[in-house]
This record gives sequence, C-alpha cells and structure tokens, in this order.
Amino acid sequence: MSAIDHYFVPPPSRWPIVGAIAALLVTVGAAGWINAAAAGRYVLLAGVAVLAYVVIGWFGAVIGEGRSGVYNDQVERAFRVGMAWFIFSEVVIFAILFWALLYTRFFVENDLAAGDTKALLWPSFSGGWPTSGPGITDTFTAMSGKGIPLLNTLMLLASGGAVTLADSALEKGRRGLLILCLVVTVCLGMLFLRNQASEYHHAYTALHLTLATGAYGATFFVLTGLHGVHVAIGSLFLLVMLARVLHGDFTAKDHLAFQAATWYWHFVGVVWLILFVIVYWL
Repeated sequence: MSAIDHYFVPPPSRWPIVGAIAALLVTVGAAGWINAAAAGRYVLLAGVAVLAYVVIGWFGAVIGEGRSGVYNDQVERAFRVGMAWFIFSEVVIFAILFWALLYTRFFVENDLAAGDTKALLWPSFSGGWPTSGPGITDTFTAMSGKGIPLLNTLMLLASGGAVTLADSALEKGRRGLLILCLVVTVCLGMLFLRNQASEYHHAYTALHLTLATGAYGATFFVLTGLHGVHVAIGSLFLLVMLARVLHGDFTAKDHLAFQAATWYWHFVGVVWLILFVIVYWL
C-alpha cells in the first residue's frame, strides 16, 4: 500500500456510458426474446458481449490502479462502504420479491377465492397454493424441494465453507490451500448453475411449469432465475480472484478485492437458504 496522503481521483472514463449501453441492449433484447421478437436474442447476445467487454475493461483498469499503489486507506474505506451498500441494495431487491410472493400467497390468493370477490369475478376459482391464479386454466406440477434443489443447497453451503477457508488460508499465507478452496468454490458454483438449468428444462418439459403459469410460475422463475444470475456473477467474481491469486496478488494485509468477493458469495448463499425455504417448502 502506497503511503500517499491524497485521495485518488480516477481520470475520465468511457466505461460508465458503455456499461449503460450494454444494460439497455440486454434489457431490450431479453424483453424482445421473451415476447418472440425475431431480433430479440441477437440484441441480447450483443448486450451480453458489450457487457463482458465493459466488465473486463473496467475491472482491469481498477486492478491496474490497485497494483500501481495509487490507493490509500481512505480509498479502501470507500471501497468497503461501497461494497456494503451494494450488497444492501441487493438485499432490498430480494426482500421485495420475497414479500411479493408471500403477499400473493397469503393475502391476494385468499381474498380472490373467498367472499364477494369470488362470486362476482371468478366463481370457479377455488384458491389454494400453488396456483396459477384466476383466469388461467393450464395445469402444472409444483416444484419439489427434494432432488436438485436440496443438492444445490448442500453445494452452496459447502462452497460457503470453502470460501471461508480460503479467506483464512490467505491470512495465514497458505497459498496452496487458498487456490484449492477457490477452485472448489468456483466448481460448485458452476455445478449449481448446471443443475438449475436441468431443473428448468424439467419444469418446462415434464411439469408444464413456465413463466406464463400465473402467480406460481412467475414468482418461481423470477426468484430462482435472479438468484441464478447472482450465482453466475459470484462465480465469475471468484474466478477473477483465482486468476489474481495465481498472478501473485493479495497479501494477508492487502486483499480488499478478495474480501469483497467472499462477502458477495456469502450473500448469495444466505439468499438461497431463504429462497429454498420460502419457494420450495412453504
């Protein structure tokens, strides 16, 4: 860490505006693809490619600044606070989605299946959960918490233990154990995503459960899909940390980026535990 006594201000950068363009392409492309637009998937792929370019370039610039010694303790504190607020914002997003699911299940669904509302609007709606909701007659089978979801839960728990052990190994200077634990964590994250893709395929083909299957289908795929995106981001984050460890970066006293990656991975694990209970078991 450099002994500089001034606050580092980065030079003007093109990455924020390019990142905004990438986000726009991804959003428009995904919306178009879901709604069967011919160019939707190509716009989505273009957005993902631009986003990958931004991530590589922007993170590369930050890593280069860190290696050059331009960051002081005040900058590191700013990074820590920024990461904490970022994770807090993610917590709020998932909390809102969890509440939407619980409110739909325990309040909206009950109100629609009882009293004057049922008699006037949907006389044939009997309620109960899981349900597609009134006005949707497609039949489906609900997801079970056994099998792949339970296996994914065990893998995320194991990965959380592995990344904690990796953090301890870094502080003790045991780089061999550090590398092994990071490899295990990334592999478990990739296996989680592979299992989730298999679960989605089974849901669509065998259980007839899709995004269009009303309240249950929408909440299931939005929550599990958003979490899957976070697992993918966390796995990529840790993969970058593994590459940096192999490059010789990080010491017991200077590993802020590595700590940020472990915080994010623990957040992903805790969210999954809550999701596993609310979505698969309640």
